Amino acid sequence: MPKRILQGVVVSDKQEKTLVVKVERRFTHPLLKKTVRRTKNYHAHVENKTQKVGDTVSIQETKPISKLKRWIVIDEAAATE
Repeated sequence: MPKRILQGVVVSDKQEKTLVVKVERRFTHPLLKKTVRRTKNYHAHVENKTQKVGDTVSIQETKPISKLKRWIVIDEAAATE
């Protein structure tokens, strides 16, 4: 099974080797035919943390690292703003 890669914005960088990344997905509502936005926070592991709150990063699915961490940061994309 291929590992999923998601892109999101760093919401919190207060923990030692963990970033909290907010990922937004958009889809069309099946009945209303309106675009709906849903967000979800993921805890991602990072060894040497250079990212700050507001940076855009890519995260990849991996084996469980801790109780909440199942993702790792693979690279830092350029900020859109």
